[in-house]
Amino acid sequence: MIYDHILDKRQLRQAFERAATSYDQAAVLQREVGERMLSRLDYIKYTPDWILDMGSGTGYGSRKLIERYPHSKLVALDIALAMHFQARQPVPRWQQWLPLGKRSITHYVGADIEQLPLRDGCVDMIWSNLTIQWCNDLKQTFAETHRVLKKGGLLMFSTFGPDTLKELKQAFKAVDSYNHINRFMDMHDIGDLLVYSGFATPVIDMEYITLTYHEVMDIMRDLKTIGAHNVTHGRQRGLTGKGRWQQVVKHYESFRQAGRLPATFEVVYGHAWKPEPRQAALKPETRRKLGLG
Repeated sequence: MIYDHILDKRQLRQAFERAATSYDQAAVLQREVGERMLSRLDYIKYTPDWILDMGSGTGYGSRKLIERYPHSKLVALDIALAMHFQARQPVPRWQQWLPLGKRSITHYVGADIEQLPLRDGCVDMIWSNLTIQWCNDLKQTFAETHRVLKKGGLLMFSTFGPDTLKELKQAFKAVDSYNHINRFMDMHDIGDLLVYSGFATPVIDMEYITLTYHEVMDIMRDLKTIGAHNVTHGRQRGLTGKGRWQQVVKHYESFRQAGRLPATFEVVYGHAWKPEPRQAALKPETRRKLGLG
């Protein structure tokens, strides 16, 4: 892996810690993608007992999953503890009178999704909305998800593809050679990694979602508000100078249409299953002895 694309996890955690209180104000895209993922569950006839929300943030997806699966138990896992403080809500008064076994209880865990602190085969479904792009080693992450899933369990995720923020990339590229945008993996490579990691029948597709803004600073402000900083080791240290920033704005302005500036996001969706163990093929004489025909 190229060193200047490696994410600094300490910087990543700090960025999301700082963004926790403001995250919901700007996370329009995250909620929209989450809703589209939820609609895909309509076509998957599966009711999990234990769900892992991997990269749970302020808990929007966790709450939606509990609404859909009211009898399921959920583990909300995020690298930023401040996100959990935003996500945790008081138990409604009417639920306080219910026996513990009847309540919808969410368990909060602070951890890196590349090293899940969970035992083997303990969850039935892993849900991850726009999180795995923050991994340094997606192969390791998929290995971990495969490990903690029960046999027959479901992995469902969304992430960003390489065309994400292509306008901003081109505007910065015209000014300097630093990394200003985090690296995103191609959907075909993601599918290959799922198969390599032992998952069965992976389904991968993508779509483009374009948000529009009045000014370039509005785009940067939204990215900062949700904690989506560039945290690669090869990023430029310090602020972009005023002169270079004006050049970035000038190049970005070339994309303006109907008075608005586009910010394109390539959203990749995927799901796959951890297969049940295959039965070993039996010799014909053994099958006859066992009365299997």
